[in-house]
Amino acid sequence: MLHPDTNEAPVYNLYINGQWRTPRSELYEPTFDPATGEILGYVAKADAEDTREAIRAAREAFDDGYWASMAPGERSRLLHQIVDAVEERQFELAELEMRDGGCTWRKATLMDIPVGLIHFRHFAKLADFEPLEPLPQIQFPALSYNYVRREPIGVCGQIIPWNFPFLMAIWKIAPALAAGNTVILKPASYTPLSALKLVEIIHDTGLLPPGVLNLVTGPGQVVGPELCSNPMVDKIAFTGSTEVGRDIIRQAASTVKKMTLELGGKSPNIILEDADLDLAVDGSLWATFMHNGQACESGTRLFVPTSIYDEFMERLVDRARQLKVGLPDDGETDLGPVISAGQLHTIEDYIQVGIQEGATPVLLGERPTDPELANGFFITPTIFTDVRNDMRIAQEEIFGPVLAVIKYDTVDETIRMANDTIYGLAAGVWSRDVERAISVANRIKAGTVWINDYHLISAEAPFGGYKQSGLGRELGVYGLHEYTEVKHIHVDLTNSRDARFWYDIVVPRKE
Repeated sequence: MLHPDTNEAPVYNLYINGQWRTPRSELYEPTFDPATGEILGYVAKADAEDTREAIRAAREAFDDGYWASMAPGERSRLLHQIVDAVEERQFELAELEMRDGGCTWRKATLMDIPVGLIHFRHFAKLADFEPLEPLPQIQFPALSYNYVRREPIGVCGQIIPWNFPFLMAIWKIAPALAAGNTVILKPASYTPLSALKLVEIIHDTGLLPPGVLNLVTGPGQVVGPELCSNPMVDKIAFTGSTEVGRDIIRQAASTVKKMTLELGGKSPNIILEDADLDLAVDGSLWATFMHNGQACESGTRLFVPTSIYDEFMERLVDRARQLKVGLPDDGETDLGPVISAGQLHTIEDYIQVGIQEGATPVLLGERPTDPELANGFFITPTIFTDVRNDMRIAQEEIFGPVLAVIKYDTVDETIRMANDTIYGLAAGVWSRDVERAISVANRIKAGTVWINDYHLISAEAPFGGYKQSGLGRELGVYGLHEYTEVKHIHVDLTNSRDARFWYDIVVPRKE
């Protein structure tokens, strides 16, 4: 906790009711570059009253009705202008995403920011939707016209994780605004900078009325419970761990809020014996080690058939050894740092757990000896063989570059193991026989199944999980609908009261 009166790093305040404001405590916390340990800035530490102030601003802005009742086409037009403004500063955003989150420059510039812009523009387009949905004509008990009206929910509290800060901010803000809601965004304490910059860009456009978009930084243990329990908040959207998701459900229960929860995963990645091995090997490495395995849908359980196991593993380990761990701004780096010292220790602890459980580390993760990486949170990839599906490394989300390989004999066996988990976020299937791969995908209990691909998330397709991987869906029209209430309106067409109300109807009694 700091008073950043004398420092050269930028200071970031709260954004409430269209203004940047200092926190009531006047306290700030540093955010660090996980590759170098450098302080990147000092971020406001909000308390519960700061959060309530943001909630009141969002409530007043929604109840005012200007944004909520705006014609869909006009709201869409304004959101498209906002996306244009964000796109003009995409390299500035990529720099912050790389430095604050530890992702590689390649990932920031080729994936995180461009994909976020595509998804934002998708929701800007969806904002121009017809809120009225006619229902079939109803004849009984009287002729009537009926329709469904989709309306914005209201005030949305949104809590995002540290692994994809810009993309997650878009996934929350864009559909909420497109549907006519108001927002309080809570970025992760580890990685607030790209979300802060995004809100700054939106503020600079002057296109949103005050209070429609608010941003509050600070401890999750303080800001989160206030957002979840405050009766003025109508919906909570959260992306993060299943453990925290359970807490959010409990906190929101007192006011029975609507919720969208995108939680943890331990996704199975299934190789069928007829798979293209070159494609499947590289795809399996991508499934696991993209962003150091710090993705909720990572394919960290790899199922390989006995018939091709030896050849597949030889290729996999050989290719994994070629992955370069290095500074994120090096264009040849494949794996940058993990997010924090705490996460690094967690990963190392799980590696020891795997060894103690009897798994074999055919590739053992270690801290690099390169002095250039000494101040960062770096670790090389780990691949375990001789893994049983009931081991902790096969059941618990590690959120690091650790792959558990499980051998199987029959497809029925691997499907049973794939589904034997509390999670159901995503899965992968690799095969030259697409029809067969689809039949396997149909039996996997997961919200997304990729065939001969991984991590490809489309703006048009729903994303979310089965079981303890979450509630609801993000993206596509499905994600937009999560931010709407559904109202049925019935219009009588008979203009008569005869024999329609129960007290008008005479039912003969049986003698």
